[in-house]
Amino acid sequence: MLRAILIILLASNASLAFCQLTLEECRQKARANYPLVRQYELIELTTKYTLRSVAKENLPQISLSGKVSYQSEVTEIPIQLPDVSIEPLSKDQYQIGIEIQQNLWDGGRVRNEKQHSKASADENSRQVDVDMYALNNRVDEVFFSILLLDEQIRQNELLEDQLGYNLQNVTAYRDNGMANDADIDAIQVEILNTRQQRVALQARRSAYLRMLALLIGEDLEKEISLEKPALPPSPQGNGLNRPELQLFASQNHSLNVREKSLQSGHMPQFSLFMQGVYGKPGLNILKNDFSPYYIVGIRLNWNFSSLYTLKNDKRKLETQRQQIQTQKDLFLFNTHLQLAEEEGEITALRQQMRSDDEIIRLRANIRRAAEAKVANGSLSVTEMLEEVVRESMAKQDKALHEIQLLMNIYQQKHLLNE
Repeated sequence: MLRAILIILLASNASLAFCQLTLEECRQKARANYPLVRQYELIELTTKYTLRSVAKENLPQISLSGKVSYQSEVTEIPIQLPDVSIEPLSKDQYQIGIEIQQNLWDGGRVRNEKQHSKASADENSRQVDVDMYALNNRVDEVFFSILLLDEQIRQNELLEDQLGYNLQNVTAYRDNGMANDADIDAIQVEILNTRQQRVALQARRSAYLRMLALLIGEDLEKEISLEKPALPPSPQGNGLNRPELQLFASQNHSLNVREKSLQSGHMPQFSLFMQGVYGKPGLNILKNDFSPYYIVGIRLNWNFSSLYTLKNDKRKLETQRQQIQTQKDLFLFNTHLQLAEEEGEITALRQQMRSDDEIIRLRANIRRAAEAKVANGSLSVTEMLEEVVRESMAKQDKALHEIQLLMNIYQQKHLLNE
């Protein structure tokens, strides 16, 4: 029998432990469930395909061309030789050929394109990091809201228990002629008010629980409990380690790569080429027949048109750098402002919590004294109920302060990314 009881207790404890969620578990599940997390894989695939395409620009480039034309006049020899007949060229001409070109030096264009692809991928990934990091804050807000509602529901149940205890006592007083039905009705009204408040609190908890279920991508039972995190130590203040700062750095790096690309845009390009052609006429224009021929050589291509806009392009990049720096300065300003606000809230809450237990102790003494006075007939039941409610409010204030302190410390850690 004892063994069966132990098995039941262990199974019950295991079930409770299994149904308990921690804040870190919710964060991990929300991150895995968030649709944006797929963007990492898409960015990686896009970068891989782009780099492969750019690398193939160094492979031999093959092109096929053809031409059929008719011209109003052809080249003729303006002399006549005795006993020599030179056939004039046909006015209809044909040509089909293939060309193979191998890049020798492109001024660093392919290398810069690869660097630009990697820089763009890194910038996109850092932007996803920023969006994913904001998800933690949303999970924290919902998680702590449920914890606060759980504590309010618990205090509400304790208040109803206290009111039920008072109802029993006042009922006994009425039976002894020390109270009347109106006193009992007053307590029953408070009990009904307490139950109404609990219904509202439970409805709000269900709404927040549905939000949490959507965030983590799991169905959550109404009975599930959330584990209250231990009070973490104050942040060390080692400086900001936010993904936004990495995004700003990545954006600046992208601008640097683009600036290098501007330099390669006006550099000369050298390549080997070979042309194989079959046409009429061939290289020997005096031979009016179809014939094959080939040409091999080195080609120079130097486009100076990019120099026209080089100065303006550099100024544009410098303007974008200034915009990024302005965004970074604004982010740092707002973040330090939020940190100062959180630090003030944490200090105030710690000071309030030092007196919460004493307030509850004093309120309990006042409530017990009020109950004694009701028993002696020197205090009305309504006045005693006011003291009962005040004691309950003091307990709720303590619970609220504890959850708020946790929320503010975790918000501070979120701002610092510690």
